[in-house]
Formats: sequence, C-alpha cells, structure tokens
Amino acid sequence: MRIGIVGSGMVGSAAGYAIALLGGASEIVMVDHKPELARAQAEDIAHAVPFAHPCRLLAGDYAMLEDAVVVILACGVPQRPGESRLSLLGRNADVFREVIGQVRAVAPGAILLVASNPVDIMTEVTLTASGLAPGRVIGSGTILDTARFRTLIGEHLGIAAQSVHAHVLGEHGDSEVLVWSSARAGTETVAHFGTRIGQPLTEAARARIDDGVRRAAYRIIAGKGATWFGIGAGLARIVQAIRDDQRAVLSCSILTEAVGSVRNVALSLPRVIGREGVLTTLAPDLDAAEARALERSAEILRDAAKGVVG
Repeated sequence: MRIGIVGSGMVGSAAGYAIALLGGASEIVMVDHKPELARAQAEDIAHAVPFAHPCRLLAGDYAMLEDAVVVILACGVPQRPGESRLSLLGRNADVFREVIGQVRAVAPGAILLVASNPVDIMTEVTLTASGLAPGRVIGSGTILDTARFRTLIGEHLGIAAQSVHAHVLGEHGDSEVLVWSSARAGTETVAHFGTRIGQPLTEAARARIDDGVRRAAYRIIAGKGATWFGIGAGLARIVQAIRDDQRAVLSCSILTEAVGSVRNVALSLPRVIGREGVLTTLAPDLDAAEARALERSAEILRDAAKGVVG
C-alpha cells in the first residue's frame, strides 16, 4: 500500500518513520516544497527500514502520489511558542487549499489524513476544498490527547496505558474535554480502581492529569520548538486501521452533523475507522458537565471557522 506524506518537516517525517517501523505501508512517498528536504527525510528513514519491516521510501513531486491510499497532510506553518492552535488559521488555510488541489488531481481516491494545526478547522477546510465525503477526510484530532490522558491515568494507577480506556473529545486544543465519567481501567471505573489500590483520583490528582494533558503541547513547544513523536505515532495508528480494515475505535476529527445545538462542526469523537475511512461514530456516554463542555468546545470551533471555511 502506498502512503503519501505532504510536508517533510518534523511531523511528516515522524509519521513516515513510525509508519515504516510499524510496517504500515509498502511504499511511502515524501513530498515537500523543499525537494531536498523530502529526499533527505526519505533517505534517512530508508536507512532504518532494514531494522524493521520492508518498506520503500520515495521522494518527489505530487505526481508520485498517484495510487496512494492515504495522503497525510502535514504541511503548513508550525505553531510558535505561546501561540494557540486557533491563531494558526490564517497562516495555514491558504497553504492547504493549494496543496489539496494538487493532491486531488493525481490521487482522487485517497483518504486525506490531516495533521496540521489547528487540526479541526483544517479538517473542515480540507473537506470543503476536496469535495470528498466527510468520512474520507480525517483529522488526527484528539488521538494524541487521548494517548496522553491514558498514559497519565496509567502512571497514577500503576498500570499500562494500553489497559486504560478513556477518551479526550472535542477540540484538539484548549477547550478539549477529558471524559472522566466513563474512563475505565480494565473493566472497572478508574475512580473505583484507584480507591481500591490506595491511589485515589482526588481532585488534586485529576487537576494534575488535566494539566498534563491540556498543557502538554505548550510545554513541549517551549522546550524544543514543536511536537512530533507522539503525533507521528498517532498518524501511523490511523494508517494501520485503514490499511487492515481494522474497524478500530479511535478519537479522530471529522465533520460532525450535530453536537448538542451546534451543527456541522469538525471535532473529535470516538470513530470506527476501516478501509473506507470513518465508518461510524460512537455516541459518548457523558455526564451533564462533560456534555456542556463538549457543546462549548463545538461552539468555539464553529465560531473560529467562520470566515475561514468555504
């Protein structure tokens, strides 16, 4: 299976590296407005392939994306230290519209996987510009925030993150909603599990975990300029679900018909992902406060998209 990656910076290269090492594709094509960067990243990743799974790394122009099953859009400008994801809108929307036209010209059947921030609104921009069905334009959304949430709960409870079942929903950004009410460790609620093992999830513990999830990107950006490893692995996970028609449940962003009173907004909910993209959306089990917070997150995204999408 051929995967295209447009944008060979840190996120695009991390995604390519993760896909190659996990055996997520037989071919990966790197495209960038700096051809020498795309070539260098492809060559560097190719040198890791002998230690993992067979995968051919290529670099070139948009024409080489022909027959790609998935094209990852990791192009655009990076988030600056202290800058919110939403403030990136004007700087990224025009770049995306140009790129999408060139991708669609050569790979009209590809699923488009959006990685650039603000990812929810860029997902909506991509959908509008591409003319694809909503389930074939997928934003990485809160897949990384969900991974952070599960990791921090697992650390608190002393269990593997893979044994924690919890989701972050809404915006990939400041208004995201950490869903505590249905979070589970194995078959137990995390609250009950924590109390039983002597590690209760007190208000202070929850606040610490909330801050660890919600402010993670800002801390990482302050320390090294950008985030790339976590989101690269998240993108590779989505590609795997598509390649193998796994019907995996992942927290991703697509255009959503209604969230409370807010209609037609791109944000993250638990989605079933398979060979044709998003196959269905699961209705999250939320308490009243979480439902209000999710609707508020949808309102923020809907307002931010005005004047940009279309």
